[in-house]
Amino acid sequence: MSRTDWPLDALREQLAPLLPGLVVEVLASIDSSNTELLRRARRGALVPTLLIAEEQTAGRGRQGRTWYSGAGDVLAVSLALPYAPRDWSGLSLAVGVALAESLQPQLPARAGAAPRLQLKWPNDLWLDDGRKLAGILIETTEIADGSGRRCVIVGIGLNLRPPPGDGLRTPPACLQDVDERLDGPAALLRYALPLVRTLLGFAESGFAPFQARFERRDHLKGRAVTLSNGVQGTARGVDDDGALRVQTAQGVQRITSAEVSVRPSALTAHGS
Repeated sequence: MSRTDWPLDALREQLAPLLPGLVVEVLASIDSSNTELLRRARRGALVPTLLIAEEQTAGRGRQGRTWYSGAGDVLAVSLALPYAPRDWSGLSLAVGVALAESLQPQLPARAGAAPRLQLKWPNDLWLDDGRKLAGILIETTEIADGSGRRCVIVGIGLNLRPPPGDGLRTPPACLQDVDERLDGPAALLRYALPLVRTLLGFAESGFAPFQARFERRDHLKGRAVTLSNGVQGTARGVDDDGALRVQTAQGVQRITSAEVSVRPSALTAHGS
């Protein structure tokens, strides 16, 4: 995929009114788009930046996981901007809502039918059959310009091609499983504006306005789950601050740390 395929002018036209001074940039190869933006913030002033990485040699996920993504395999995009929300709780869930609603706007018309594109707490997009389509990595750091301001870096990795499943804890999916008409540039153009609007809205109002929208696509709700500490229970949805509620033998536990892994028990039983 060449740089000329990216809708850079259209992205600037959409986003610049909301993010004055926005820079939209494509890098042919980088270790990690999130890492690059962290470096820039720690060197000094950081303007709002949308960074597209055509290849990542050391992409990063939650809990320090790393992976390589060749050109055209993954839509790897990071957005950085100065950010001061009233409460950070639930931000990755709100970002997930923006992505899912952009990539699959229509929910099933039949009452009770599960949407094809679902959200797995706290930061993944899964298909209804349990395959992972995308991951979200949110990081923050202080901008080294003496202002004391912090920035948020929202990294999104979306599978464009069916990746090999060897060694992966969760079976992978790709964009064509959701909409065969979409490619990377089209998907980015579809979700970029809703993502920015979500970030700006979250800064003002927190997660509560997104709670019901998340629950409509909540992959874990009502499922037996196993936590990384071995505790088992049933997922009961999320609170208005984004905490996951898990009914256990000892009562309801509120899971707030993204460092606690939560797996559907059926997958855990198969060694995922």
